[in-house]
Amino acid sequence: MSEGQRYQLGTIGALSLSVVSSVSIVICNKALITTLGFTFATTLTSWHLLVTFCSLHVAIWMKLFEHKPFDPRAVMGFGILNGSSIGLLNLSLGFNSVGFYQMTKLAIIPCTVLLETLFFRKKFSRNIQIALGILLLGVGIATVTDLQLNFLGSVLSLLAIVTTCIAQIMTNTIQKKFKVSSTQLLYQSCPYQALTLFIVGPFLDGLLTNQNVFAFKYTPNVLAFIVLSCLISVSVNFSTFLVIGKTSPVTYQVLGHLKTCLVLAFGYVLLRDPFSWRNILGIFIAVVGMVVYSYYCSVESQQKFTEAASQLSQVKEMESDPLLNAEKGNGILADSVVAKAPGWNSNKDFLA
Repeated sequence: MSEGQRYQLGTIGALSLSVVSSVSIVICNKALITTLGFTFATTLTSWHLLVTFCSLHVAIWMKLFEHKPFDPRAVMGFGILNGSSIGLLNLSLGFNSVGFYQMTKLAIIPCTVLLETLFFRKKFSRNIQIALGILLLGVGIATVTDLQLNFLGSVLSLLAIVTTCIAQIMTNTIQKKFKVSSTQLLYQSCPYQALTLFIVGPFLDGLLTNQNVFAFKYTPNVLAFIVLSCLISVSVNFSTFLVIGKTSPVTYQVLGHLKTCLVLAFGYVLLRDPFSWRNILGIFIAVVGMVVYSYYCSVESQQKFTEAASQLSQVKEMESDPLLNAEKGNGILADSVVAKAPGWNSNKDFLA
């Protein structure tokens, strides 16, 4: 199996893991919140991150992956920013209607595209832009209902969009800049994310629910679902970093909207949630957008891979052909290299 095929297989595995784990945790949390009355989402997320960190620490002890420290300031800033974005998204949901919250989530994709275009000079082809437009239209039809605006909710939504976009872009950038894996980055940033949410979580949850998380009656059923939610979250957090590292923040957001459509479908099939033709039409349009987006991403990735391989082969041919180098104006350098090739360099061990 070639390196390109292994990379594609790994990407498909990461996407599949993200979808399965995210849909599973949504169903679990929905039962925990709606059926059992545990509505403390931010505090629960801090527990998710704490369990994730402990699981990764055990994985290091078992030598399943290697701990690779790097710039602590970058890790701390990234962890706090990621934790803040989660808290702001929860606040946005609490101070806005469900429809406006869905619009907030939809706005993350165009905002991410804009930031990557302005600050990273990344180009998105017209085909990709059209596919994203179709996707957003479909998700909007399927999920957005009432749009009730208020000043505080709008400010919180704007902050949530900006922090989420920057955090997801940083996830991809940090992995490439410091050459760390998604697991290594997640392990180092988890404590800062968990601490941020653990500090602000009880306050935010109390503000949104008028209840105290520490005064809640924890029955065996509640504890069982909390433990299950925390265990699933390990896979969710790991797959999130893995997907963004292997693909891009925009692709991760596209995947997130696929999860939304799947959750709507599962809710109708398993939980008999209300469903209309508008939901069906929106999901259909969104799936078409996702298929088109995936197709053009695959085509463009294959083109880039082919161009890179072609350039590499040309470089190797030039390096192996002294006459070609001479034609390019490098004849003196080529002659000197050829002349010195048979000789032994006494300093080669020091220069290696």
